[in-house]
Amino acid sequence: MTKKQRAELVQSELEKLYPEVPIPLDHTDPYTLMVAVALSAQTTDKKVNQVTPELFRVAGTPEKMATLEVEEIKELIKEIGLSNTKARNLKRMAELLLERHNGVVPQTYEELEALPGVGHKTASVVMSQGFGFPAFPVDTHIHRLMKQWKLTSGKNVIETEKDAKTIWPESVWNKLHLQIIFYGREYSPARGKGEKDFITKMLFEK
Repeated sequence: MTKKQRAELVQSELEKLYPEVPIPLDHTDPYTLMVAVALSAQTTDKKVNQVTPELFRVAGTPEKMATLEVEEIKELIKEIGLSNTKARNLKRMAELLLERHNGVVPQTYEELEALPGVGHKTASVVMSQGFGFPAFPVDTHIHRLMKQWKLTSGKNVIETEKDAKTIWPESVWNKLHLQIIFYGREYSPARGKGEKDFITKMLFEK
């Protein structure tokens, strides 16, 4: 099976499994999405969704977040890993949104990635899921599965993202990256033995 054939099989099987893909992080607008994604680093989406209702009730806008002390933000997100750093980032992110962008989340990678706590992956999620621009945010699930499926030899998520964008058409990026994440969680978790991972078996059957 060629690389192109493998990529087509992956896409068609994922489309059968997940014809609709909800965005895993609860949010109401691009700002709350950006905050949720920033909080999700090294933490499960489930945990983030448990913490954000109260956080967004108190500070669901940059204006409200900027008025809180770092300690107050930390108290609201204390159950999440790296809460010290994330609390500082959320306060500064809100301040810079007000200073530079009138409290509106910008729609370019450059401006997004200049905000504290917003790396390339977070910016890609905001661009794709918040604003509908074609993007292919690569997390550890996608990086691992694409290597497993021999669709990338990327040493890191940046190289894997480039490969993904070359392999699949732009029109499917926003949906497909979520489909791969859902598949990874459900059928091929990192600590699993791969018993349920039928796509890998299909790709490399003798």
